[in-house]
Amino acid sequence: MGRLFLINLDGDVYSCKFCQAHLALTRDIISKSFHCKHGKAYLMDKVVNVTLGEKEERLMMTGMHTVVDIFCVGCGSIIGWKYESAQEKTQQYKEGKYILDRFMVLGPDGSLYSISQDPQLGGSDADDE
Repeated sequence: MGRLFLINLDGDVYSCKFCQAHLALTRDIISKSFHCKHGKAYLMDKVVNVTLGEKEERLMMTGMHTVVDIFCVGCGSIIGWKYESAQEKTQQYKEGKYILDRFMVLGPDGSLYSISQDPQLGGSDADDE
């Protein structure tokens, strides 16, 4: 096994809740109105310290998408997914973007997202596995 190299970000950072590996900066959030199986999620422009899974077709609330799961390089936890392609023209803005499951990350202040904090699911940008 090789040596693990992690990128450390400067600024307000989201990190893996299990190993605290840096994942993204708050300035890279495109939308806070997405959802996944654990609750709320962020649509991100960039993420670091992740590896990509296998491509697969998923039917989500907004239509059929080709996605790959993203895994934390520090601990291997699934922390979200990356949009590879979207069938619907109106959804193509997501291509190349990432979803971070808020349940799987620590906020910039070290806080955890709790499902019980936000029981309302929905919104115009909702997507779900």
